[in-house]
Amino acid sequence: MSYQTKILTCRDCGASFEFSAEDQEFHALKGYTNEPSRCRACRAAKKSETRRSFSGEQHEATCAACGKETTVPFKPRGDKPVYCSDCFTRNNPRR
Repeated sequence: MSYQTKILTCRDCGASFEFSAEDQEFHALKGYTNEPSRCRACRAAKKSETRRSFSGEQHEATCAACGKETTVPFKPRGDKPVYCSDCFTRNNPRR
């Protein structure tokens, strides 16, 4: 299949960016079906933001199975059970 460079608009900053023929071929080889919606700078910023949100902040919780005090990498909301690592592993054998 022959690809041609496309000019797309970033959904975050509104800037135009190039979706090159080489990038399109790479996307096709990876099985991606959607065109990129962010420019390189906004994609990098979004990726950095996502990494920062999982940067290691820990919250205290009580395991719903054994009652042991533990810490988890998310803020428990109270609407779902929270497990310590031992109980979580025991209840989720696929990991």
